[in-house]
Amino acid sequence: MLQKIILATVVAFVLSLVSGPLFIPYLRKLKFGQKVREDGPKSHLKKSGTPTMGGIMFITATVISTLIFSHWNKYLAILLLGFLGYGLIGFADDFLKVYFKRPLGLRAREKLLGQFLLAIIISYFAQKYVGTEVIFPFLKTSIDLGNFYIPFMVFVIVGTVNSVNLTDGLDGLAAGVSFIVMAFFTMTALFLNNITYGAFSAALTGGLLGFLRYNRHPAEVFMGDTGSLAIGGAIATAAVLTKLPLILPLLGIIYVAEALSVIIQVLSFRLFGKRVFKMSPLHHHFELSGWQEQNVVYAFWIVTLIAMFISFYSLS
Repeated sequence: MLQKIILATVVAFVLSLVSGPLFIPYLRKLKFGQKVREDGPKSHLKKSGTPTMGGIMFITATVISTLIFSHWNKYLAILLLGFLGYGLIGFADDFLKVYFKRPLGLRAREKLLGQFLLAIIISYFAQKYVGTEVIFPFLKTSIDLGNFYIPFMVFVIVGTVNSVNLTDGLDGLAAGVSFIVMAFFTMTALFLNNITYGAFSAALTGGLLGFLRYNRHPAEVFMGDTGSLAIGGAIATAAVLTKLPLILPLLGIIYVAEALSVIIQVLSFRLFGKRVFKMSPLHHHFELSGWQEQNVVYAFWIVTLIAMFISFYSLS
């Protein structure tokens, strides 16, 4: 199994890496450039026009590698449903933005409706095939959620997907953090001796590493909502199927911090007319506080790496 895990990682890495020189110029030719928000940090304005929808690179690499090194079964179908389903929602959002020049892409209610429907379907099949128990970190026990299982999982899935999406704001940030998170699920699959979970997680880990070659600062391509929503769907679905949704606030501490910074900022401004952060999500606050973009990214990677080791400890 270990050999297949390694090969799945390597194949996805290579596929993602070699797709760059082919796919990125094609995106430029189609003029699928990112329009940078004018109310964001001024240093980001120079990124306007950078090709987006690059998530297709690691999505394709992940799917191909997974299908090579894993047998088709109901669990793989659920994993790909979460990964590709949310990626498709992101693709629709990106396509409306860059092709039809619709600034906001999908309307918020359209995007959320699709996310919730997909989360309900994933949660239903997860309940059917893996049960309603979830592992409680640090306590070395599990709890049965019973009738609360589907509502809770829907909350976890939608929350994770949107938190990852908010994290995608600096060159290499979401890809690097998610690389570490998926490496955790890859190693967890090894302990579970489950090649389906292992091949998928390993393939996405390798795909993200290859993509980082082009997404690190200064980025040659952005993943777009196509990539960030797909990653969020993959992480959430992997956590649900391995019965580890309760590990996500720790393992994905950066995702949580990014989402909370937005919630706090909005509530504070609406209730008190004051902003807690210089700008949200949180990575922009550090930028406007004088941090170099690369330093913010590296700091968030290190925090995630520490969180990964603590997550392993919590389950040991």
